[in-house]
Amino acid sequence: MSDLKRFRRRGKVAAVPRHHPALGRRGIILAVLIAALLAAYFGLRDFRTIGAASRVAKDAATYPVTVSKVSTADFPVNLNGLGTVQPYDTVTVRSRVDGEVTKVSFRQGQMVKEGDLLVQIDPRPYQAVLDQALARKAQDEANLNNALVNLERYRTLVKQDAVSQQQFDTQQAAVNQLQAQIKGDQAAVDSAQTQVDYTAIRSPMSGRTGFRFVDPGNIVHSSDATGIVTIVKLQPISVVFSAPEDQLPEINEALAAGIVPVTALSSDGLRTLSHGRLALVNNVVDEASGTIRMKATFANADNALWPGLSVSTQLLVKILKQVTVVPAVAVQRGQKGLYAFVVGEDNKVAIRNIKVSQEGNGQAVITEGLSPGEMVVTVGQFRLQSGTTVQPTEAISLRAP
Repeated sequence: MSDLKRFRRRGKVAAVPRHHPALGRRGIILAVLIAALLAAYFGLRDFRTIGAASRVAKDAATYPVTVSKVSTADFPVNLNGLGTVQPYDTVTVRSRVDGEVTKVSFRQGQMVKEGDLLVQIDPRPYQAVLDQALARKAQDEANLNNALVNLERYRTLVKQDAVSQQQFDTQQAAVNQLQAQIKGDQAAVDSAQTQVDYTAIRSPMSGRTGFRFVDPGNIVHSSDATGIVTIVKLQPISVVFSAPEDQLPEINEALAAGIVPVTALSSDGLRTLSHGRLALVNNVVDEASGTIRMKATFANADNALWPGLSVSTQLLVKILKQVTVVPAVAVQRGQKGLYAFVVGEDNKVAIRNIKVSQEGNGQAVITEGLSPGEMVVTVGQFRLQSGTTVQPTEAISLRAP
């Protein structure tokens, strides 16, 4: 029989021994700390193991990339800009006489040639004035002929002393007066003939007509501001564009050397519209914008350029002969400057610092850092670092020869 039972029989219950409260809390805290330390130790060991395995896997990975060969070629140096197409010549056709429009001989938007009849104005009032001038001249010519006959008669009679010298001189003055009057009559005839000619309004140049501002039956005046029609010359045609003022020495040097080619492209620069030549460099620099304006001329045989059209321009100032070039996409930019990924014979990439002097048309001129024949990465650089193994595929060149 246990002691507890003996105490219960005696009517007393013995107290069960209990732990001290402070000692229990310390044990729990100690156990938690030990568990945390063990978890941290085993977790760190597993993390290091996983990281090492990841680095090994990363080092062993092979990434597919596109590469291009560093080459040697002639590189055209173009100055790019924006311009606006303008007509080579623009004429607003106006009437030089007043009158009623009796005939319109062109269609709106029609191509016309120099000298083509555009509008006919009623010529009858002006023809009447011309007829009067011709009649006056004919009358004076008849009077002159009679005066000349009398002058010859007086010339004979004065020698015979039949008439005085004064009478002869008076007849000579009458002849001179009629001769001068006939010259005035001829001037009046010419003036009247000019007015008649002005009633037939003809095209002053070859070009394309615009909107017509008169119709048959309208009364036109020489003082009308709107005119009859506007004609623009499209062949050739001009493009006005600008370049920064610091490029002016290169432009003048190219212009002094000979013909400077200019290419007009669509506003997005993707489509070539026409090829022309630089015709004019403005004689002043725009102080507000710091640019110099220029004008280029294009044959425009296919009418690809139209007045008012916005275009991109390429001005060829020089050609660099046999320089080292790479696709522009191979050039990378970092905190330390420009660099490129070079693929070695073991298909491992190396980072190479480079210097670029010119860039354009998808190509970059390399002055330092690369040699012809080396392979550079053009697509897939974002996953690369020095020493990465790659699976290179050479890019297909789409550039025109």
